Amino acid sequence: MTTTDWNAEADTFDQEPDHGLLDPAVRTAWAARLADWLPAAPADVLDLGCGTGSLSLLAAEQGHRVHAVDLSPRMVELARAKLAGTGAEVVVGDAVRPPAGGRTFDVILARHVLWTLPDPEAVLRHWASLLRPGGRLVLVEGVWNGTGLPASRLITALAPLTERVHHEPLSADRALWGHAVDDERYALIARLAGRVRHTEVVDVHLILRRGDEVLLARRAGTGYADGLLNGPSGHVEAGEDVRTAVIREAYEEIGVELAPDDLRVALVMQHRGPGGRPRIGWFFEAEYGRGGEPYNKEPEKCSGLSWHPLSELPGDMAAFCRAALEAYRAGERFVIHWHEDDDPIAFGPAGHDGSEGRDERAFPDRAVRLPATTGGQVHHIELSVPDLLRAEAAWGWLLGELGHVPYQRWEHGRSFRRADSCVVIEESPDLVAGGHDHRGPGLNHLAFHVTDRTALDALVRRAPEHGWSPLPADRHPYAGGEGRHTACLEDADGYEVELVAGVFRLDQAG
Repeated sequence: MTTTDWNAEADTFDQEPDHGLLDPAVRTAWAARLADWLPAAPADVLDLGCGTGSLSLLAAEQGHRVHAVDLSPRMVELARAKLAGTGAEVVVGDAVRPPAGGRTFDVILARHVLWTLPDPEAVLRHWASLLRPGGRLVLVEGVWNGTGLPASRLITALAPLTERVHHEPLSADRALWGHAVDDERYALIARLAGRVRHTEVVDVHLILRRGDEVLLARRAGTGYADGLLNGPSGHVEAGEDVRTAVIREAYEEIGVELAPDDLRVALVMQHRGPGGRPRIGWFFEAEYGRGGEPYNKEPEKCSGLSWHPLSELPGDMAAFCRAALEAYRAGERFVIHWHEDDDPIAFGPAGHDGSEGRDERAFPDRAVRLPATTGGQVHHIELSVPDLLRAEAAWGWLLGELGHVPYQRWEHGRSFRRADSCVVIEESPDLVAGGHDHRGPGLNHLAFHVTDRTALDALVRRAPEHGWSPLPADRHPYAGGEGRHTACLEDADGYEVELVAGVFRLDQAG
């Protein structure tokens, strides 16, 4: 039996004043409910078993584009007359397989229809295929004198199709029916799984630092990027936060037992491999020596571990990992790395494609570095120097070791950039005579973070080769502090730089 069958046979529902919504109070009650159930107008609404078009008219009056279907030509004729001037389309057709003409809809609306059909579950599956992503089913059904569909049956049928189902009892609202009823009447508003909330795998990566070097692992036997280098990494498991996950992965892969205080967030990257799904990667840094000596604890997944300078990363790396470490070295904190489907997984070493250098066409750089909030941060610091070439040699080396890159170059000056800040050195033609004295008014010294004590010691050891003289500890009495290691350097022109390894605290600044 279809909706129009019980219309034609003068079933019980025809004898109730609600069917044609002729009572103004009943009509108002249904209009209010429909406004709650339907999405914001305009939406494309497919009204199945529309009868004389009463609900279709309410939907059209609320600004929706209505396509109505009924099996009875007589009902379609009445509905067309009722909907004249609204732009609604009314056609003859079966609700089981409605004539949609290949179109999809935002809403499928059906009142007292499913209970008449022989296989409601199959019908719901087909109706779901006619909905756009994020679409919804609005179903009004009930059980009358033992006939009909209980809500529990339809909710069960909708479960595999549905993101969520709202069950709204209607029996107690006599305004909808024009009188009191004592049977089960309800509405189900089902948002289908056609628009599942976007989800991404969360992975974690460890940047283990030994001075300027980072630890990389060569993948093997994993089925992805085998033979290429990347950092120790893995997925966040159910119930874990990202910090707990990277601690677990560090122990499982390289046998290092890190504590939460050993970690610092280095970078967050959204990345996608060729033909793969998007992922969110959290990169943490830790200092070598914390948690023990690393070793290859998973030889079935890794053919070996090796240390590599950040300034000279190898070419045979997974492209996203190479991009992450390059961004990390430059001081960037947020990066997108989005492969096209036909991109190679590898970054692409020199000679890898048979040429003398890296082929940018074969190995495109997909990294997009996202700016962080910079309001109030230092934009640049400019130093007037008496000898530009001498200063360029000394400052260029030191700033390069600290992750700055050459940025601008002009006749009288140079700049070095890290993220959104620059250090500028300039030999101005208007420079007045006299050298720099940190004891006089003006600049005292610059201070820079260093990743760890090992890197600090390495910089101090190499500084004299590049024009910097380490100062004795009594020249910088405020350089200590709990958990902090520092050193001071002075160049040939009297400029001082303080290098700080450890946690920054305001009460230790000086």
